Amino acid sequence: MAKLIVYNSVSLDGYFAGPDGDLSWGHSPDAEWQKFVEENAKGGGRLLFGRITYELMASYWPTPAAIKAYPIVAERMNSLPKIVFSRTLNKADWNNTTLVKGDLAAEVRKLKRDSGLDMVVMGSGSIVSQLAPEGFIDEYQLVVCPVILGKGRTMFEGLKEKLPLKLARTRPFRNGNILLCYQPS
Repeated sequence: MAKLIVYNSVSLDGYFAGPDGDLSWGHSPDAEWQKFVEENAKGGGRLLFGRITYELMASYWPTPAAIKAYPIVAERMNSLPKIVFSRTLNKADWNNTTLVKGDLAAEVRKLKRDSGLDMVVMGSGSIVSQLAPEGFIDEYQLVVCPVILGKGRTMFEGLKEKLPLKLARTRPFRNGNILLCYQPS
């Protein structure tokens, strides 16, 4: 069965997006961090997005600026298969993207069972908050960034019950980021 991983940067106070969707705080240039990001990008599988994150990613990764600044990551982001879940989009033009308008939980259940390809949700708080209580997420990979935003969006808005997790591994970085990996208890 395919695994579903959530990979997101979060502020010290738990926001994955700042006010007005600001994500600029999540980028701390550092050679060690850049190497880690590039190594992670080399993995396979599928990327799952909600509409907002999809539009953000699709507007950046295919650009010459992204390809120049982050060639390895851009190549992977542009070539990996992507699924965007949206009821409002009419088309998804980014290379290798499938638009799914159906029931999120049913589609992800099918993908986990039938595809064989592991999946990663990046950003897409609405997707995370819907899939977490269903028990579909196999691992949460959270990069805690050394910044306090004071307000923003959490990945778990609207969650009705607590979800107990166990720590699987950690990794600190010289730039102050800390990777925390949790799995359901």
